[in-house]
Amino acid sequence: MTTANLPQRRLYRVHEAMVLLSMSRSVIYELLRSGRLRSVTQGRTRLIPASAIADYIALLEQEAQAS
Repeated sequence: MTTANLPQRRLYRVHEAMVLLSMSRSVIYELLRSGRLRSVTQGRTRLIPASAIADYIALLEQEAQAS
């Protein structure tokens, strides 16, 4: 799956966030546990809002500038 195949949406499943952020499943879940990446649940499905992905990218950029 490539990012070109993902439509612009407001909520992404974990495997889609993996593709968007180029990170492994375990890293995504660690970010969720630590609170660095937000998520919501719908039933048993964990979904990551597009705004949470954008916020995480902005956080990474801020940390890079601070270094």
